[in-house]
Amino acid sequence: EKDKKKELFHLEEAAIAGHPDARYNLACHETRIKRFDRAVKHFIIAANLGHDESIQQLKKCYKYGDVSKDDFAAALRAHQAAVDATKSPQREAAKDNA
Repeated sequence: EKDKKKELFHLEEAAIAGHPDARYNLACHETRIKRFDRAVKHFIIAANLGHDESIQQLKKCYKYGDVSKDDFAAALRAHQAAVDATKSPQREAAKDNA
């Protein structure tokens, strides 16, 4: 139990610092304890940071009615903008050479 509290503390710290994986993991934790409203918020924030798995989870939440159409559409747009912001000719060239 103490380790779980410590884990959550560090996940929250990392999420506040802007780590999308930490946000995603917090959302998964909130889902496990049935706090879907908080989970959706974490998924949206992670998706806005370009986290692909969060978008997939938001699709499921939308399907089950936990996310409104407007919120889902806004998250999709923000996710795409974040992904586009990480694209550059140098990255594309490096990916092609790998």
